Amino acid sequence: MSMIMEAFIMTFGMLFIFTMAFVILFVIALVIAPIERGLSEYIWSHTNPPKPKAPAPAGSFKDFSKKH
Repeated sequence: MSMIMEAFIMTFGMLFIFTMAFVILFVIALVIAPIERGLSEYIWSHTNPPKPKAPAPAGSFKDFSKKH
């Protein structure tokens, strides 16, 4: 085999391996993205302070009916 053919084979082989490595990492990132999003939401929900509770209404139904 001539030296030029070997150079072409090596060049295209390395380009193919690089492309396949990129594609594999890209697919792994796509698969892991929903898991990371869920973990992020879980962490943010547990690090934020809880929302204040609404105060209980004061008075009764009789007080309401007297006013209206």
